[in-house]
Amino acid sequence: MNCYTSGKFISWEWWHLLLLFAVVDAVVSQSIIQTLPGYPGILPIKLETGYVSVGEVDEVQLFYYFVESERNPVKDPLVLWLTGGPGCSAFSGLVYEIGPLMFDIPAFNGSSPSFHLNPYSWTKVANIIFLDAPVGTGFSYATTSEGYYSSDTKSAKDIYTFLRKGYMLGNPGTDIHMDKNAGVAYAHRVGLISDEYYQSAKRSCHGEYVSPDPNNAECIYYLQLIKEDDNYVTCYVWANDPTVREALHIRDGTKSEWRRCNKSLSYDEEIASVVEYHRLLSKKGYRVLIYSGDHDMAIPYVGTVAWINSLNLTIDDNWRPWFVNGQVAGFTERYTENSIYSLTFATVKGGGHTAPEYKPKECLAMVDRWLSFYLL
Repeated sequence: MNCYTSGKFISWEWWHLLLLFAVVDAVVSQSIIQTLPGYPGILPIKLETGYVSVGEVDEVQLFYYFVESERNPVKDPLVLWLTGGPGCSAFSGLVYEIGPLMFDIPAFNGSSPSFHLNPYSWTKVANIIFLDAPVGTGFSYATTSEGYYSSDTKSAKDIYTFLRKGYMLGNPGTDIHMDKNAGVAYAHRVGLISDEYYQSAKRSCHGEYVSPDPNNAECIYYLQLIKEDDNYVTCYVWANDPTVREALHIRDGTKSEWRRCNKSLSYDEEIASVVEYHRLLSKKGYRVLIYSGDHDMAIPYVGTVAWINSLNLTIDDNWRPWFVNGQVAGFTERYTENSIYSLTFATVKGGGHTAPEYKPKECLAMVDRWLSFYLL
């Protein structure tokens, strides 16, 4: 999930004030990073890392990376980037999707990963905070065992104060049943399963693919089609290097091992659907961008379209292609509500679950247009 705020006075000082005054009773610790292992010389970007203390006794320490806009940090908007999971570090978004530094994968020899500059970084058009949340994610930690407990509502409360003008959702998990149930139909649509398998699954499962009858052996068989396994070796090697932790000013003893996605969080996923929250937000004066890679099998875009349609918004700009350098980059549609709420949905042609990782140029063009209040 990505959130943004726009204003005339966004700068390093503005960001510090945001942390000091927007987070109630918070303590902020920050460090300016000029060099990093894996990048030769002084960084050509302005990078800051630090911790924001939240909770009644500052027991939760949320780690962040802040990268200043390369264009006009005073006038450009401020974007908050949260990676999903829950439990996946925002560092993944920084080095694999939208940040200014990318791992040089072809040059990786298994020892020390190196970086190269990302020509399609979203920091070309925005200041970005990459926040490790909920607690236990990335380099975020708690000072008490109780502090490690989190949930959908508690995590949202911890980061609520960062929300300002609107939000972006990239390949979002929104309604567990709606998202997952769309997977089989989508796999058939893009040719990943045959007509025979799809029709058999549809017939035997009666269109229910999320919670099928466990005694329906035929249905269960046809649902064993696709599994996904991601491997991001470079980030594990780099983030667990002691010299990296020293460079990032990670507090000693707070993390024994950095993991891209922490699967052992003490976290209660208590909300199966947030569609009603979107319905409530549609009554507010927010601008929203929701984008989906059209090759995403984790959260197929057809499920995202389904829950957007359930909001019963007014179509303001009909379904059409959007272009980058004269080539179709995807399809888009815009919705409004009472002239105060605007939701733009876009598919990214050829994009997977982490769309900017697959289509960086197109995604930069998309977010630049949206942040500038232009149609895609």
